Amino acid sequence: MSVQLTPPPGKLIALDMGLARIGVATGDPLGITVRPLTVIHRRSRQEDFDRLVAIVTAEGAEAVICGLPLSMDGSESEQTKMTRTWALRLARSLRTAGKDSGKEPLPVIFWDERLSSFAAQELMADDPKRARAIGEDAYAAAVILRSYLDARKRGEGERWGRIALERKN
Repeated sequence: MSVQLTPPPGKLIALDMGLARIGVATGDPLGITVRPLTVIHRRSRQEDFDRLVAIVTAEGAEAVICGLPLSMDGSESEQTKMTRTWALRLARSLRTAGKDSGKEPLPVIFWDERLSSFAAQELMADDPKRARAIGEDAYAAAVILRSYLDARKRGEGERWGRIALERKN
């Protein structure tokens, strides 16, 4: 079942979350271009969240698109549940970091990441030198973001849910 929600305006950050690394991608505020940004080599949850909050703030993002690792048949697995829990903790960190801004907390939108690594490898083949410098995980995040933006243009809803926390006083 798909939930039709108003897409967030402005710049988005996409994440390809893995056990060892987090790929990060961004795009322009109009949702036309997408680019791999960086790869975060995971350390501790707090260090990872601090780095992500800094990136989201520096980029002026209005929402975070989080790749959701679904099974090939579309079902959810233990890894999917772990990603949802991790994303809730990230959303709480983003809310805490932005509480003095007066803005609503950023939504974290889940998006299917199946085959994003395969598509990322194809993209990387076009510019291998740049690809090595940035990293495959960032390209996978770019694939996730492009997929989300393309679906949004087609009027598709958010099939995998979102986290939209209330502002904390």
